[in-house]
Order: sequence, then structure tokens, then C-alpha cells
Amino acid sequence: MGNGHGNLKSTIAVSLNNYLDAGAIVAGASGLSLWQRYLNLTEQHLGWLNFISANCLGAAIGAIIGGFLADRYGRKFIYTYNLIVYMMGVLLIMCSVNFTMLFAGFLVTGISVGIGVPASWTYISENSDISNRGRNICISQMSWGFGPMIILLLGMLFAPNGDLFGWVEAISQAVIGADAPQNAVNVFSSRMVFLSLFIVAFIAWSIQRTLEESNEWKSVSQEAGAADKGLLHDIGVLFSNKTAFKTVCYLATIYLTWNLVASVMGFFQPHIYETAGGVDNETSNWMNCIQWAIIVATTFLISLIIDRTSHRLLYIIGLLFAISAWVMIVGIGVNGQTGLWTFAILWGIEGGISVQIFYALWGSELFPAKFRAGAQGLMFFIVRGLSAVWSIVFANIYGENGEGFVLSAYCMLGLLLISLVVGVIGCPDTRGKSLHQITKERYGDEVSY
Repeated sequence: MGNGHGNLKSTIAVSLNNYLDAGAIVAGASGLSLWQRYLNLTEQHLGWLNFISANCLGAAIGAIIGGFLADRYGRKFIYTYNLIVYMMGVLLIMCSVNFTMLFAGFLVTGISVGIGVPASWTYISENSDISNRGRNICISQMSWGFGPMIILLLGMLFAPNGDLFGWVEAISQAVIGADAPQNAVNVFSSRMVFLSLFIVAFIAWSIQRTLEESNEWKSVSQEAGAADKGLLHDIGVLFSNKTAFKTVCYLATIYLTWNLVASVMGFFQPHIYETAGGVDNETSNWMNCIQWAIIVATTFLISLIIDRTSHRLLYIIGLLFAISAWVMIVGIGVNGQTGLWTFAILWGIEGGISVQIFYALWGSELFPAKFRAGAQGLMFFIVRGLSAVWSIVFANIYGENGEGFVLSAYCMLGLLLISLVVGVIGCPDTRGKSLHQITKERYGDEVSY
């Protein structure tokens, strides 16, 4: 662990991965209609793009690979190479002229996002002090909130009716000519949004490749030796330890039940506001943008107290806001701005005290360093993979025009209640303890590899 200034600097550098993660999801979702018209895509095409994107299966595949790579070759190994993959995926999307290129770009970007997630939360915890580990995880979550907020703003500015669309038109004419079809010109607004992600990814890669390796990983790596027995062996080691297995079940349960709700809102929320809520696209985008601003502000406030406040209490408060949001929108009704704004504010506050904060914190605390990232990668694989399936199920429940919204809302409430009950029952006591102390309490002096 470094000093406070040092670990804050590395936290900010690594947290850019969360910006790129959430940014890729929102950039993909916000530009779907433009790509649909440009490439004449069907609803099935759009479903496949979501299924393999950073929101679902792409990230799931990347996470299980990236987690065990980070444990085997180090956290710095991920930061040296992974964002190059991300930039390749974004570049593919920017240059897409057919569905195959767009599909490949979404897949490569999603895999890169998944690879980076376990290493990021692990590295942040391993380079934090006892007094600021929770704060640093919150900082990474603030970056996760800034991503959608900024991408939504850019999307509105670059949109065909946006204030900066004149720039988009000028760039498109320089690239594809002045006589290009209007749909080909309009899709350049999405290309510009992805260009912003490419620029941020390049900056993040330039900074992250200079980071020092985690001292805790170096220490464990020297003890374990350099033998490479493969991914399946590493997964077997994780599941052979009863404490680790129980921890995987606990964390996967609370994160999955919450994420099934959050992943739907991350991708379908604008669609829900416009179909079930009946508001126009611009109003929907502003609601989402303001909601993300609330998430960032709330997360900042939580970062000031999380290392001095009961984690169980904060966990309960966050999920009570989440449940209240869905109860209110069912009670008030979705067909009106009062219900939608109430939901947006409550869900925004929940996002600032979300289950993901505690999953990221506990996931990096409750496993030994030798399979800390791998365990997170495995859980992320499970959660994002099932979220991909759930997105298809949800679409069928919700219906084409939101006729199944109430039933969908009750499903969301059920999932959030499970996350609340299981989370409270199994809430670990880790606040104020070092990672070494937590590992010793849970696994004893020796952890068999």
C-alpha cells in the first residue's frame, strides 16, 4: 500500500476503466436507432448487439479471462495491454459500414471491458490504506457515473437536432462526401461519441501503463512460483476452498439480483421512458442525464463516510431507495412526468449507494490475493452472462409498447428484495481491517494453492 496521495492518484488512473465501461454501454444504446436506420437493421440485430456488448456477454467473457490473467501475470499486465484491445473495438465501431463490423466492434469492446473490471477493483483495494479503501472504491464508482452522464450529453449535442450537429455534418462530408444519404450522415453523431471514448481510452492507457505493480500481488506471486497450470486449474482451486466458494455464492447472489435490474435500466431506460412513460426522446435523455448526475453526487457524499460508517446500514439504505423507486412508480404510475421524475431521483440516489459499491469492495476484500481477481472475474462472468439472458426475457415481459410494465416492475421489486435480505444476512465485518487481516481471519495462516 502507498501513501494517501499515491493511492489516490493510482485510483483515479484505474477508475478511468469504469468510465470506459459505462460509457461503452450508453454510447452503444444511445446510437442504436441511428445504426438501425443506416444499416437497415432488424430488432433481432439490435438484440444481438446488446447480447454481446459491454452490458452483457462480451463483458462476461472478458471478465473470466481477465480475472485469472490478473492473478497469474499481474495487475499491471492488464493495464499494459487491455486498453489497446478496447481501442481496437471502438475503432471497429467507428469505421463500421455493415452489421458484421458493428457486431465485431461491440464484441471486442465488451470483452475488453470485462477484462479490465476485476483487475481494477483488485488493484484499487490492494493499493489503498485501511482508512480509505471504501473511499477509493467510491471514486471508481463516481467514474462509472461520469461515463453515462458525459456520453449522454455528447449524444444530445451531436444528435441530428443537437447544437453541434453542424460539426458532425462537416466531418461526414469530408469523409464520405457531400452527396451521402442522410442516414449515413446522421450516424456520424454516434461515430463521434465513440471517438470520444477512443481518446479517453488512449489517455487512460498512457497513464495506466506507467503504474507500479501491486506489492501484494508481487509478494504472493513469488511464493506461488511461476508454474502456469491453466485457467481450469485456477477455477478448480477457487471452488475447492469452502470459504471462497461460500463467498462466491454470497456475492454473486447479491450482485446478480441487483444487476438484473440495473442492467435493464442501463440499456432500456430511455426506451421505457419513451414507450411506457410517453415522453419524447429529448426529455428522456435529460432525465437520464440528471439521474446520472445525482448518482455521481450521492456517491461522492458516501465516499466521505463509508470508511467510518456501518456498511450494513449503508447497504440497507441504498436498497430501500431502490425498492422505493419501483414502489413509487407502480403507485403513482408511469404515464406522467411526476412518476418518472420521482423514479429518476430515487433511482439516482440508489445508484450512489448501490450494491455494486459493496460488491466491488467486498469482492476485493474477501478473497486471498492469489485468486482475488480470478474470483471477481468468475462472478462477473456469471452476473453479466445471466444479465444477457435476462435482457431477452425482460423484453418479452415488457412488450413492444410497455404493456407489460407493471409485471416487469414487480419482477424488479422481487429481485431487489432478494438482494436486500441476502445482503443483510451475510454482510461481512471488514471495515477498519487490512486485507492481510481479513484474509487471515477467513482462511487462516495458509491458503492452499
